[in-house]
Amino acid sequence: MVTHLVLMTPRADLSTADRTALIDAFRKATREIPTVRAVRIGRRLLHGAGYEEPAASGPDYIAAIDFDDVAGLDAYLRHPAHDELGRRFGTSLSTGVAYDFEVGGLELLEAPDFC
Repeated sequence: MVTHLVLMTPRADLSTADRTALIDAFRKATREIPTVRAVRIGRRLLHGAGYEEPAASGPDYIAAIDFDDVAGLDAYLRHPAHDELGRRFGTSLSTGVAYDFEVGGLELLEAPDFC
């Protein structure tokens, strides 16, 4: 499986209309693009752990989008619905970064290229 992980913080001055347009574009992309297998959204949780302090100004939200393989991720990234989402991200976020990961179970710890 491949996970497309996006870490983001919305602009402080994001209007309600722009927020709604961003959410609508995200929903459309993840519903219309057939290679999307699962979507998880999260809000940063601060609970007093020691590791929080060095990253105090980190992202506020994550989006994790799963695909069967790299071909599915590529199809998502090339889809017109993703183009609109990308435009919305560009105008709606103060920070945003995306990473792609090959994910699986603990068996990946045994892979020759792990660490």
